[in-house]
Amino acid sequence: MKTVQLNSRIAFGQRLPLVLIAGPCVIESETMAMETAATLQTIAGKLGIPFVFKASFDKANRSSIFSKRGPGLEKGLEILDRIKNVFGVPVTSDIHEPHQAKAAGEVLDILQIPAFLCRQTDLLLAAAATGKTVNVKKGQFLAPWDMKNVIQKLEESGTDKILLTERGSTFGYNNLVVDMRALPEMRRLGYPVVFDATHSVQIPGGNGTSTGGKRAFVPYLARAAAACGIDALFLEAHPDPDQAWSDGPNMVKLDDLEEMLKPVIEIDRMIKEQTAANIH
Repeated sequence: MKTVQLNSRIAFGQRLPLVLIAGPCVIESETMAMETAATLQTIAGKLGIPFVFKASFDKANRSSIFSKRGPGLEKGLEILDRIKNVFGVPVTSDIHEPHQAKAAGEVLDILQIPAFLCRQTDLLLAAAATGKTVNVKKGQFLAPWDMKNVIQKLEESGTDKILLTERGSTFGYNNLVVDMRALPEMRRLGYPVVFDATHSVQIPGGNGTSTGGKRAFVPYLARAAAACGIDALFLEAHPDPDQAWSDGPNMVKLDDLEEMLKPVIEIDRMIKEQTAANIH
């Protein structure tokens, strides 16, 4: 498996420490984003794991036209750049259109490709052209082995700084399930694999004009994914999920995050130690 080096302190790859990619679903305000980043950095420091801050500058795929979307590209990148400099942490956000890639690449350490857009060739090419790490979320409609075509598009664009994210598969109407076989299947494609624990418990469109979810299942899926072998854990966290602008039903409450992560980290360490021992 390739190792993807994000900076001098953080890398993704087999037998390396689990990386936490976390933050609120969307930037609701600069104050809220800064405070959440500070709390997450403290938690990651106490647990001894690398941390990347995530928040969207625009939620372009909302269920309703009336849903709040965030501050937009320019203002959102300004806030993310401030978080990056104040806290010294890498930052990531999703892009939805090719023209966003260049500006995003000047700030973001990882460009995230949303699951619904994972086959959009022009978007992938634009992200690859920035030279930054590209994290592609597997579409809810794709088999894990179909991600090989996504990889080929990025590689042909000149990058091997690729992460693949599992975030559940469509299972009938308004429901997702996680096939844990997808994690080793995608790892066989040769790149680090991320598990998105919060979007995997979504109930898309389940609330009529917004997405539902069952955050109570996040810890179970995160522990199961760690046992299967992952390189990073992605999750969205919020001070008060029930009041969040987006994805509240499946986001983890900040106050609960540290205790939730402890067994996940222990399982990850045990699996990686066992893997290393078997190799030697």
